[in-house]
Amino acid sequence: MPQIPPEMLAALALFAFVSSITPGPNNTMLLASGANFGFRRTLPHLMGVNLGFFALVLGAGLALGGLFAAYPALHGVLKAVGAAYLLYLAWKIAMSGEMKGGEGAGRPQTFWQAAAFQWVNPKAWAMALGGVTAYAPPENYAANVVVVAAVFTLVNLPCVASWTGFGLALRGVLGTPARLRIFNWTMAGLLVLSLAPVALEAL
Repeated sequence: MPQIPPEMLAALALFAFVSSITPGPNNTMLLASGANFGFRRTLPHLMGVNLGFFALVLGAGLALGGLFAAYPALHGVLKAVGAAYLLYLAWKIAMSGEMKGGEGAGRPQTFWQAAAFQWVNPKAWAMALGGVTAYAPPENYAANVVVVAAVFTLVNLPCVASWTGFGLALRGVLGTPARLRIFNWTMAGLLVLSLAPVALEAL
């Protein structure tokens, strides 16, 4: 049975909310996808973020946390791969075409692409490792990690959905190719900016 006291669960839920609702690579991409493709087409991307992060918390808590502690260089390699992939995604957003027939040209991320991205997302790793180390007591540790992952998943879903919805609300404002181009370049720039903590840490 899990051994997380109620006051710690409340603190975990607050941590999950703050870390899930604040800007980061996932939310920036969902905002852009909602604006370019609409909510329905972005739904697989949204669910991939949510359930992919659930898998990441479980993996980080049950196995990979100890592996990174034993081999710190492995975490650096993962960060480098994640940074390169984020730059690629920023380029894809910047190059998104104009809306046609009410939906953006091109294709949004699939469920599996979004789920796989969590494993190279620096913010997701910080959230997962921070949540597990701070809120999963060592007594009945595996069960506690499952609870941490479940709380994150429940809190994260409405947060990422709200970013997608906000992007959808912007569609009326982005009806001209010039405005959409400015928006996409801005989102791409913010995605690159989200790499700043990783770059500063490497200096």
